[in-house]
Amino acid sequence: DNLATKPKNIFDFSATDIDGRDVSLTKYKNYRQLQDLHTRLSGKGLRILAFPCNQFGSQEPWPEAEIKRWVSEKYGVTFDMFSKIDVNGSNAHSLFQYLKNETPGFPTDEIEWNFGKFLVDRSGIPRKRYIPKMDPL
Repeated sequence: DNLATKPKNIFDFSATDIDGRDVSLTKYKNYRQLQDLHTRLSGKGLRILAFPCNQFGSQEPWPEAEIKRWVSEKYGVTFDMFSKIDVNGSNAHSLFQYLKNETPGFPTDEIEWNFGKFLVDRSGIPRKRYIPKMDPL
């Protein structure tokens, strides 16, 4: 995806969910670690959106249905899962291009490994980026 015009917030994006449906991120307006965070804070408006990516040591080679089954069985995931995307490079999804552009201060724009996290406020504005090893709590 190309960023022809600068998005105002994440609500200007859509993504394909793990079941193949196109989802406008406006749906989230005002709304093991990640599952715990979701369980503890979803009642207060926190939403977790997970985007599998196979760019980190080919750790997500499976089709979406298999990923969905595995995370549900192994981790009891109930937060929203999206289809596999690229988060780095020329094929990076426009949402991740935007998130990286709006959260400067890292040695590289590239997401370095699985479980990179972004905190987005209720207005859809990215507020913080977390390295994969950092606990957002």
